[in-house]
Amino acid sequence: MRRAHFATNFTSGDGELTESALRELYAYPRHLPRPWIRTNFVCSVDGAVSVDGRSGALGTPADKQVYDTLRELADVVVVGAGTVRAEDYGGVRIGPDGRQRRIESGMSDLPPIAVVSARAHLDPHSRLFADTDVTPIVFTCADADPGKVSDLANAGARVVTAGEHEVTSTGLVTALDELGLRRVLCEGGPSLFGRLAGDDCVDELCLTTAPVLAGGTAGRIATSPRAQVTAMTPAHILADSDGTVLTRWVRVPQL
Repeated sequence: MRRAHFATNFTSGDGELTESALRELYAYPRHLPRPWIRTNFVCSVDGAVSVDGRSGALGTPADKQVYDTLRELADVVVVGAGTVRAEDYGGVRIGPDGRQRRIESGMSDLPPIAVVSARAHLDPHSRLFADTDVTPIVFTCADADPGKVSDLANAGARVVTAGEHEVTSTGLVTALDELGLRRVLCEGGPSLFGRLAGDDCVDELCLTTAPVLAGGTAGRIATSPRAQVTAMTPAHILADSDGTVLTRWVRVPQL
């Protein structure tokens, strides 16, 4: 056993990271023949993924900066319907400089929120539709309630079928690819992450460990009916002066 990694100072002391350096650290691979699924989560030191049902209570300034950086770099932000309801999701917000960087790199000025909802069970009057500058995408099933699908379309959603009776991982990845959305940022929740991990579709995990104990009954960042072991390796480890630790894990290439 040996010490393999030294944490890099994030926002204080020698070696402080600039915003530009942070974007370089979290850049997607240059050439993507298929969608690259990056997931982003925060948890407490004792493993809680939320406090009173919301992950926002675990956020720190460093986590917020990485969160904003990841959104700026993504083609699309994918979220499960339960997380959208629990966190009251609105559209992505990126400042003028970030929008300009995206445009200069050939991207749209803002990434859309894409919600996975097998039954199209979303409130067409929620912030997802009322507080956004970009048309949201809803990935649903062929047998979803036509009335609900119609309501979401009328609210401005782009509704995409990604499975017959459920939104499968393969169906989701294929639909993203057909839309030309390859730099994918998945923000949860645990069921969606667990499904993608269980189907061996996760390429990367960005995990923030907040310097708090949370207790409670909160679950893990990923849950699924069956286990699937995927070998990962750390791409980098960052630390903030307040004790926040931010890690980026990438899948070990299969030989």
